[in-house]
Amino acid sequence: MGKAVVEIKNLEKVFQRDSFSVTALENIDLVIEESEFLCLMGPSGSGKTTLLNIIAGIDRPTSGELRVLSEDVANMSEDGVASWGNVHVGFVFQMFNLIPVLTAYENVELPLLLTKLSPRERKEHVLTALKLVGLEDRIHHYPRQLSGGQEQRVAIARAIVTDPTLLMADEPTGDLDAHSAEEVLDILSRLNRDFKKTIIIVTHDRRAAHHATVVRHLEEGQLLPESESPVAS
Repeated sequence: MGKAVVEIKNLEKVFQRDSFSVTALENIDLVIEESEFLCLMGPSGSGKTTLLNIIAGIDRPTSGELRVLSEDVANMSEDGVASWGNVHVGFVFQMFNLIPVLTAYENVELPLLLTKLSPRERKEHVLTALKLVGLEDRIHHYPRQLSGGQEQRVAIARAIVTDPTLLMADEPTGDLDAHSAEEVLDILSRLNRDFKKTIIIVTHDRRAAHHATVVRHLEEGQLLPESESPVAS
């Protein structure tokens, strides 16, 4: 057994819709170990993104325990969660979320502007991150000048530029063609394998299961036991 990075016990998330309550997650127990590449799969509405957002500190559970890096993230203040997330979490979105008026370099540099790094140190970090995703020759290009796959690789570079403890991705291949999707999955796999990054991705893409070290399935807000998870093909 490795070191536990994420520990979840009896977690529940209920959304209130006017007079109705919708249970998005129920009785979730999950341990994610250091250097694990976890792929969370399941149909739309199964609670995958909700669980990812709770682990990242973007959302809060209704009840249950959540400890990330031994920190009680669920009970942190808003400012505390923001500061913690800036240091420990890198997040990759399906829609890239790049700023169109900034170059690839400037988009990747954004998280570093919140740190105490000097301009020279920021430059070193940005160039290293862009090189890791194979885009060192595109640093001056704007998002409109990049393909979808290249935009997502810039987004990955932005997510890893602070050297976060956890790298999380929500449907990172959802808007990509098959070739670009495979490139993105290869990069995530290499970050896990060569740099021992702990990675959690939510996806419908069954190809992702072949890159992950652990695959778990959610159905109707419940995490299936590993023995009952469908076999990825």
